[in-house]
Amino acid sequence: MATSRGFFVRLVRYAESRKNLTGSVCGLAGVGITLTGAAGSLWPLVVAGLYAAGALIAPPERPDTPHFPGAGEQLEALRADFATLRTYLAEVELPPATRERLDSFESLVEALLEPGWVSDPDHLHVLARAVRQDVPEAVDTFVRTRWWSRFNPGTEAPESHLERQLAALHEEATAIAGALRDAEAIRQEIHTRYVEERGN
Repeated sequence: MATSRGFFVRLVRYAESRKNLTGSVCGLAGVGITLTGAAGSLWPLVVAGLYAAGALIAPPERPDTPHFPGAGEQLEALRADFATLRTYLAEVELPPATRERLDSFESLVEALLEPGWVSDPDHLHVLARAVRQDVPEAVDTFVRTRWWSRFNPGTEAPESHLERQLAALHEEATAIAGALRDAEAIRQEIHTRYVEERGN
């Protein structure tokens, strides 16, 4: 059953191929020659020969170029993942200082993920890694460690590690914001120069 289906798929694929279409056009030309009487009794060979010649000269089949999501599509997917992350983070119990640091980070990422700002692939990668990997892992590790630390008091508070991780992630996001600010400043300066020089 699978073999016959595979044969049918290959047959349909060949029927739609450039080789078959070009060969068919040339074969129709052979039929036209036959109708004029020029082919005589050899008309089947003429039609078959022209079909074969057309199939041979047809350009090769090219597979479709794969589609990869552009910056806009990546940003939309990242925004959706960030919304999912925020729902998760809202349910996690955190100390007030840690929650404040996390809220600050969330606000910065939310601003960066607004449409029209981040389009650089490297910046998108940094934000995607933070949203999809770094923050969930840091918070989950904190929750697990905090639970076990109740049985082993006197060790380093797990929130100190979480705060250090959030500080490093905040620094990465701040660097992206700084790059965007610098780019906009340069753009504004160039436009100012253009407007001023246009009048001269």
